[in-house]
Amino acid sequence: MKVKFCGAAREVTGSCHLLTLDNGYKILLDCGLYQGNDDLAGDFNRYWEFDPKEIDCLILSHAHIDHTGRVPQLVKDGFRGEILCTHATRSLCSIMLADSAHIQKMDARYQSKKTGEKVNPLYSSHDVRRAMSQFVGLSYERWHYVAKGIRVFFRDAGHILGSASVTLEIKEGRKKKMFGFTGDIGRPMRPILRDPQPMPEVDYLICESTYGHKDHSSAPAEIEELIEVIQKTCIEKKGKLLIPAFSIGRTQEILYMLDQLVTYHSMPKVKVYVDSPLAINATEIFGMHPECFDDELNDYLEIDPNPWGFKNLTYVREANDSKALNYSDEPCIIIASSGMADAGRIRHHIYHHISKPSTSVLIVGYCSPNTTGGRLRDGAKMLKLFGERVPVHATTYVMDSFSAHADRYEITGFIRNQFSSLKGLYLVHGNYDKQLRFKEFLNGFGFDNVEIPDWTDEYELE
Repeated sequence: MKVKFCGAAREVTGSCHLLTLDNGYKILLDCGLYQGNDDLAGDFNRYWEFDPKEIDCLILSHAHIDHTGRVPQLVKDGFRGEILCTHATRSLCSIMLADSAHIQKMDARYQSKKTGEKVNPLYSSHDVRRAMSQFVGLSYERWHYVAKGIRVFFRDAGHILGSASVTLEIKEGRKKKMFGFTGDIGRPMRPILRDPQPMPEVDYLICESTYGHKDHSSAPAEIEELIEVIQKTCIEKKGKLLIPAFSIGRTQEILYMLDQLVTYHSMPKVKVYVDSPLAINATEIFGMHPECFDDELNDYLEIDPNPWGFKNLTYVREANDSKALNYSDEPCIIIASSGMADAGRIRHHIYHHISKPSTSVLIVGYCSPNTTGGRLRDGAKMLKLFGERVPVHATTYVMDSFSAHADRYEITGFIRNQFSSLKGLYLVHGNYDKQLRFKEFLNGFGFDNVEIPDWTDEYELE
């Protein structure tokens, strides 16, 4: 048996890992889109490190586009097997992949006009519909047969709605191997979702490492910081607070916190706009999957049956209503995707407001360095937006405590039960310099079998 790393290797995007059994059976773990504007993105997203027709089964850890965004392309290019995931992941993929196809269609149209040459999207809405017919939703905490001698087990990873760690039991002849993939590990004591649950013990483990180099701040400081940012921006400066937020997970978490502030009379009097049709659809899907909720949210539902709706909150679907926000002087909070501010409506809001000193941008999670959000995190004084160079006079705030990714102690705690069983630990989904620091950190806890695979590296598993 061998594993090949076909994405998110020394990178924080494009999750894709290929497991090939001794009998030739091929299992793909995630099939994500590389997000970013660098040269690697185009090559990565259009070409495969394997033949899609030879993949027997695809298993998804969760619905984020950097883990699922190439699924329709995989189907388009010949994959005909089942796509296994949790029920909530299937629900979210149905809207996220359709949205991805629409974005690519618009981007291809723009590039064709700009270059004068025909540019085709990776896939169409037709490819999305075909792909969705191959999805199979499975429950948490049950072993499911994949093929002869292969079973899969999903356990709640607490990252986003429906996220799961993946455990594979593989029997080949008289040998049995346990193989694991953490997917993205969530954080304990976060709102809405259950805490991440440790996986069954495995022989080999692929582990995410996005924040393996640092520690997050605690939730109490997070709430105080959020109120302070709102107060400084919307009340004192009478400006707009722009929050680039992923439509799935981050947006609902921010809304839930704002809802609680309104319920308990701690919220400054300011209007809030969720400017994302995808986020609106996703919020509806959240209400359909209470099997993922934690006890705190279930208790709160007895006080407020709609934890994502409050006075002064407006959901914006129509493009014209979104554009109108850019020409209004009203102090407000605008939550819009994408989370890395490299696409979607938030990019337009940043374009119109980033040069105003009264504006604030609140970054609430990881952004790849080459994205608009990443450049703002790094203190950029100038941004290139829609072909123009725009000066940055707005204030940028960063609150990594909102991150849905575990920090180094939380990841270590999540995999601690693997200490005695692991023969190989492979770090993915992280920047290489930070992964080196995390590897050293893990070595200090006694994990001495840690590898940091590069793109297309392949390992033979005994």
